[in-house]
Amino acid sequence: MKLLLSLVVCFIACGVHSFAQEQPAVPLPENPSPKQATQSFWGKLDEFYREDWHGTAPDSPAPPRRGLPQPLASPPFPNSDWSYGGSPVIGEADTNSYPLMTAINGAQSRTKVYGWISPTLNFSTSAHSNSPAVDDVYSNRFELNQAVLYVERLPNSVQREHVDVGYHLTALYGTDYRFTTNKGYLGSQWIDHNHEYGFDPVLEYIDVYIPQVAKGMNIRAGRYISIPGIEAQLTPNNYIFSHSLLYSVDPFTDTGVLATVQLTDRWLLQAGITGGHDVALWTRDAKPSGTACVSYTTASVNDNLYLCANGLNSGKYAYNNLQQYDGTWYHRFSKTWHIATEAWYMYQRDVPSTGGPITPEANTNAATCHPGLRTCLAPEYAIVNYVNKQLSAHDFLSFRSDFLNDKKGQRTGVNTKYTENTMMLSHWIGSTVQIRPEVRFEHAWDRNAYDRATRQSQFTVASDLILHF
Repeated sequence: MKLLLSLVVCFIACGVHSFAQEQPAVPLPENPSPKQATQSFWGKLDEFYREDWHGTAPDSPAPPRRGLPQPLASPPFPNSDWSYGGSPVIGEADTNSYPLMTAINGAQSRTKVYGWISPTLNFSTSAHSNSPAVDDVYSNRFELNQAVLYVERLPNSVQREHVDVGYHLTALYGTDYRFTTNKGYLGSQWIDHNHEYGFDPVLEYIDVYIPQVAKGMNIRAGRYISIPGIEAQLTPNNYIFSHSLLYSVDPFTDTGVLATVQLTDRWLLQAGITGGHDVALWTRDAKPSGTACVSYTTASVNDNLYLCANGLNSGKYAYNNLQQYDGTWYHRFSKTWHIATEAWYMYQRDVPSTGGPITPEANTNAATCHPGLRTCLAPEYAIVNYVNKQLSAHDFLSFRSDFLNDKKGQRTGVNTKYTENTMMLSHWIGSTVQIRPEVRFEHAWDRNAYDRATRQSQFTVASDLILHF
């Protein structure tokens, strides 16, 4: 706890400028000698952080792995593989060691309990709200975005001899709960009451790995992150602290069953059925919905293409009943340079018109339909690109450009075209503390859309701090 308080104090006092420095403002504790080692829980936890921050933790052997080599270094990047959703990486071992599990049992168990705490700070030209920007939607604030606890057991997908089972539970508290809220899972905190802080049980699923199918198949059943895309709801899984506008209006979590099949080292297929986006199976908004994806990686691992049709059904209006077609392309220029590009098209049919006689779902937007129409088709399309440069084993730069056309205003509340550009520096202290200061400028091209529809543009300076435990 003393370590956490020291980091938070540094985060507030030093401001954004200090985050770019090579050394943190708060001096690191002295590295312990072997004689100082203790078998108590707090002693082992303290020792883990000291060794991690000083870089004196013993090196681990290279983990076992099947398939193509990893294209990226993680850290500093959030992932070492070109990511796909709805499954652990088939053929990759779980060799992660976490401070909490090391203190509990020396990281000897396959079930792991870990997580992070992520406070944030932002300064904005908007006085009341940064929306539709996320995750720092509340302007000019210091706040707790995420306090997250994982309980997880990954299936062993390196071996090819027997079926193996894993599971995952996530508990999230903070302002970001609104971006994972699912109607039917404690959703009234946000949907009905607009609480700034809340709790969400984001993920609850079981993984069953079957090695006899092709080069391995994983079946996931439960509530999981909606699978396409570069960005994710859990903050360590993203290049940049804030999210693109593209991400801010697409689906968040799904409940259902998804099969992921590794056909070859380069080809992967996914197929599943869910109850629709952001709704529990027992709500009246749930609809049987199909998901199908294909991923292809070149032999050089320099390129990956991931295409998804997600949550497909009749498309008739319901809570976040989005029909999504998504494509993601990753390209590596070298070991230190790569880009990540995503584009999607989404729509709902029969969306209630603004000012019409039909009341839209609670805490959602109506569509700006042609005069006289009670309902209409509400489409939107978007594209985002990340340019990422690794500077060292602990640092990387990321530049994001983003375009969103919310044609009927059903996703953001304003029918306009948006652009957004963000520059960020990520710095790691060991493998347990990450700091990501950023500067961001965004603009609504057709009408006022920022600060409660009083401004056309918004400029923010922000940062988060992630402490892993």
